[in-house]
Amino acid sequence: MRKRHDIIISGGGIAGLSAAAAFGSAGYDVLCVDPSPPVMAEGDPGSDLRTTAFLQPSVDLLAAAGLWERFIPHATPLQVMRIVDAGGDMPEPRVSHDFDAADISDRPFGWNLPNWLLRRECVARLEALDNVTFRPGIGTARVLTRESEALVTLSDGSRASARLLIAADGRASPVRQSLGIGVRTTRFGQKALAFAVTHPVAHDNVSTEIHRSGGPFTFVPLPDRNGQPCSAIVWMETGPEAQRLATLPEAAFEAEMTERSAGLFGPLKLASRRTIWPIISQIANQFYGERTALVAEAAHVVPPIGAQGLNMSLADIAALLDLSTPETLGSPEMLQAYHRRRYPDVALRVTGVGALNRASMLASRPLRDARALALNALYTAAPVRRTLMQLGIGVR
Repeated sequence: MRKRHDIIISGGGIAGLSAAAAFGSAGYDVLCVDPSPPVMAEGDPGSDLRTTAFLQPSVDLLAAAGLWERFIPHATPLQVMRIVDAGGDMPEPRVSHDFDAADISDRPFGWNLPNWLLRRECVARLEALDNVTFRPGIGTARVLTRESEALVTLSDGSRASARLLIAADGRASPVRQSLGIGVRTTRFGQKALAFAVTHPVAHDNVSTEIHRSGGPFTFVPLPDRNGQPCSAIVWMETGPEAQRLATLPEAAFEAEMTERSAGLFGPLKLASRRTIWPIISQIANQFYGERTALVAEAAHVVPPIGAQGLNMSLADIAALLDLSTPETLGSPEMLQAYHRRRYPDVALRVTGVGALNRASMLASRPLRDARALALNALYTAAPVRRTLMQLGIGVR
């Protein structure tokens, strides 16, 4: 015997949980499953110490899903994005430019929150929705689709069906693989270290991205911790260098990250454990199969530059929700329209973020000098600067 739903969501990360809240708030009967229970406290082993900056267009979806009111009390606004080139002989600033949201909007670029907290608040929202069932610790074992529905066998042996199956199950998506949808993957030979720091110099709600070689070193503002300014750090390096840094004694690591930060915020003190993540770009050949939509990292993966990743995922969910009606849910016409709406924008962003990442990795001095000149040129041309900011946050 199987349970019937309007929608089954395979994957209980932030994107999958947000999709469950959005469709549940719209009145659909939703089942969301994930093989791993969400880690919802910063100090728990396995907690995700990365942060997410929600850009302006994501707020409407989150508000409709009943999530934004839960997120905003914990959010740090991002008013200015500062790009610093420190690619000279010494790791010190030589070019620094501020991109201010006031130039294009009366709101901040976005709002930053820790990923572990987002999971906690998403789960709390799902618990308040009677038409949403969240089953952590239960995965998708098998998928069979047919013209009228998707049939899913779960890892506990139970079965369920839905008119629409949403694959939000990550870059190695078992659902995508079961449907035979291929991907194009680019590997950069990089890894990212993610952790939190305190520092004596206030961040003033400025997100600061420092370029030298190996990848950007990015400060993203967080609320103060123990009376000290606090930031989330994403430090991208070549794989071997990232592994070396991840195993350094704490004092040696703090010395190296302070140097890599060009000393902009004073001596940095580690305020969390270090986590390490592989960096790739990836895009699925198509974003749908029979009765199935691919969203988030099942559809696309980008390096953590410009807060694109999860915001692209929420744009996927917003498009699906906009195209869904009780009559057309999961139909070929709806899914093809979803692919047409999302694929061009995603492909452009995957290509663009990949190019920015390669520029940030430059090691030779002449190429680093060229990067600094390009940053100056882009900033000096005000119309170009405004257009880049609008494209980055996804507004017109």
